[in-house]
Amino acid sequence: MRFVMQRVRDARLDVNGQPHAAIGPGFVILVGYSAREMTPENRKEAEHAWEQMLRRALGLRVFPDEEGRMNKDIDSFGGEILLVSQFTLYADCRKGKRPSFHTAAPADIAETAYDALVRTMRARLGERLKTGSFGADMDIRLTNWGPVTIILDSADFQSGPL
Repeated sequence: MRFVMQRVRDARLDVNGQPHAAIGPGFVILVGYSAREMTPENRKEAEHAWEQMLRRALGLRVFPDEEGRMNKDIDSFGGEILLVSQFTLYADCRKGKRPSFHTAAPADIAETAYDALVRTMRARLGERLKTGSFGADMDIRLTNWGPVTIILDSADFQSGPL
């Protein structure tokens, strides 16, 4: 799993030109799933890494405290999250001019994992979590704050190579 996290002042997501979700200060998190992690033999190790990765993402102290220093996590700051699935995070651009997406998880499997992530995050954040629409053509408008952009990869949280 990969997260591309952008700290934002605000963000809005439209599906088919219609408003779908909006947040104030917080994170826009793009999430993608690796086909390799989704195989039955790798899934248990991957899920452990995903939990560690999620704890890290929610615990990052990149929001300002009363003195303006990056010292608060999403909870202590009271920020929101817009979570959007994005298989293109696993694009392979090593050959030719057209990216290959063979390393991304198949849509049906990724959707199941995304739905599980949404349930987990909603249990922790409640209504402060907003989501995109899996597989939809979405437009996202955001004001990147800082800018602060952080990339987390589950491979960095695994005990060994998958």
